[in-house]
Amino acid sequence: MPIPKNTPAEQRLRDYFDHVGTVLGRRDRRESFAVYAMGVLGDGERKSIEPIACRACPDKSKADAAHQRLLHFGLDSPWSDREVRRVAARHAVDAMTSREPLDSWIIDDTGFPKQGTHSVGVQRQYTGTTGKVSNCQIGVSLSVTTRSEHAPIDFELYLPQLWATDPARRLEARIPDAVQFKTKPELALDMIRRAIADDIPRGVVLADSAYGSSREFRKEIRALDLHYAVGVNPETVVAVFDKLGRRRDEFLAVGALARRIWKAHGFRRCTWRKGTKEDLSARFALRRVVPAYDGGHGIEKREPLWLLIEWRDGEDEPANHFLCSLPGRMTKKKLLRLVMQRWRTERVYEDLKGELGLDHYEGRRFPGWHHHVSVVLCCYAFVVAERARRFPPSARGPMEDYPQPLAA
Repeated sequence: MPIPKNTPAEQRLRDYFDHVGTVLGRRDRRESFAVYAMGVLGDGERKSIEPIACRACPDKSKADAAHQRLLHFGLDSPWSDREVRRVAARHAVDAMTSREPLDSWIIDDTGFPKQGTHSVGVQRQYTGTTGKVSNCQIGVSLSVTTRSEHAPIDFELYLPQLWATDPARRLEARIPDAVQFKTKPELALDMIRRAIADDIPRGVVLADSAYGSSREFRKEIRALDLHYAVGVNPETVVAVFDKLGRRRDEFLAVGALARRIWKAHGFRRCTWRKGTKEDLSARFALRRVVPAYDGGHGIEKREPLWLLIEWRDGEDEPANHFLCSLPGRMTKKKLLRLVMQRWRTERVYEDLKGELGLDHYEGRRFPGWHHHVSVVLCCYAFVVAERARRFPPSARGPMEDYPQPLAA
């Protein structure tokens, strides 16, 4: 996304870099950040440190020195990822919420395919990026959304047990002593707590079943005074309320409940996105339930939840089961609109990787991975803010619920 010269946008970018510079401190860091960020925003195909440095320094006699400066900034310089990301998040959120309210916080993860075994956190593990078990790193992200915009504000590298407990690997990758093994839901909760501490406007937490199936994750979300609408696995056990609001004594898995509703013709078709070629729709059922884990012990003290079940055409099993903690009456259309926002993250990952080089980091160290991601998040925050400024929601047409590509 090249920035036109001598324009208000260029001045806004300078002002934004100056703001980031206040937390970077030293002049050499501010200068290196500007070079790095302009390289990420520019047209260059590769967005890793060496090609960025080469493009920024056409004088070949000085290229090596420029590369070393940028390498030091990106790998070894002890600037705070937390502080830099806080500035970026505030920049994006302020622009987004000047147009419309923020409505959801989305937890998701994405894969960074790798060759070899030396990149920090790499191992053979499943990632939705390739749709199979691959040799890769996994990054867990927190994004915030309005009805028409979506901004990732934080990322954490998932560190498998293999890396977290191996002193030699930790030393080689410069993993800080304070960083220990955490599950992906635990990493997600860390980011959520940081967002709360940074006064990010609150939204409903959305996540897939890899997170939502953890009752500890759901419990902590509520303890933080947030609501959630998350996927759960088919084995999740619930008790159902009847139409008069009475809880039935029977406990059953949500997958079994879905099949029972299906046999009773209780699913109804709903369209959840207007497409350019065809509408996206499926059959859905909505029930009021309460979790019945631990054999239902203490069930009378648990809050009622909404269960939304999706059954797609031509499939023998439900595609998704969602639990939502929002109180009061809830229609299928309202809840459907909420939970389907999570899939917008896939488009954002595509932009982050395809346009801004999120997955172009070629180093092997833990600090370097997070520094690279921080610079990319800063750049995307500026893109989101400029897009929100140029294209108000009322001018976005039929695709208003989905972010536009960076080239738009």
